[in-house]
Amino acid sequence: MLTWLEGDDPFPPVETALKEPNGLLCAGADLSPRRLLEAYRRGIFPWYSGGEPILWWSPDPRMVLYCDELKVSRSLAKSMRNKGFEVRIDSAFSHVIAACAEPRKGAAGTWLGKDMRRAYLTLHREGHAHSFETWQGGRLVGGLYGIAIGRMFYGESMFARATDASKVALVALAGELAARGFPLIDCQQRTPLLASLGAREIPRRQFLRRVAALVNYAEPTGKWARVQA
Repeated sequence: MLTWLEGDDPFPPVETALKEPNGLLCAGADLSPRRLLEAYRRGIFPWYSGGEPILWWSPDPRMVLYCDELKVSRSLAKSMRNKGFEVRIDSAFSHVIAACAEPRKGAAGTWLGKDMRRAYLTLHREGHAHSFETWQGGRLVGGLYGIAIGRMFYGESMFARATDASKVALVALAGELAARGFPLIDCQQRTPLLASLGAREIPRRQFLRRVAALVNYAEPTGKWARVQA
């Protein structure tokens, strides 16, 4: 039976998550900053559609991208050189999350409802959520956002309005994280795009060991500016 959370109820152990659907752990509670940050610290994330209760997940295996394993294809490298892309950090978070919330082709709706967007905007204002934005000719054409706790980065969503624009943002993210001493990005679940860029699945147990160590670094919060490697 799925655990229902109310008020300050703690999350159940992630080992109790369902195998089908993979990683469904519990439901309920809220999307307060305290609840969200506690979830990420435990390797748990929210994912649900509008009209449903909040669902919390911790899949096994877990998709991650080690920053030093990023694969940049020749075509992507050419795009980065020749298409006039510029990457900015934390300059248009609300626009990035709004773009990520737009329905994908063939999809009737979005998992990024108003409550989710409001919650991540709050985390951004508090210095925990960050956006990497790809600009071209002064126009926002791609990007991603995620959560940083200690030296652990949790990727949430990405979008592209121009070929390779989201990939360019991910390359910039990996470089920035490496410069800051962040070794990996949580990608949550497998997708062909992430796999093509070097992300791979690892056992949840291994993922949680890394998380437990990385979230305890005393890193400052706040808007990010570029760090020179």
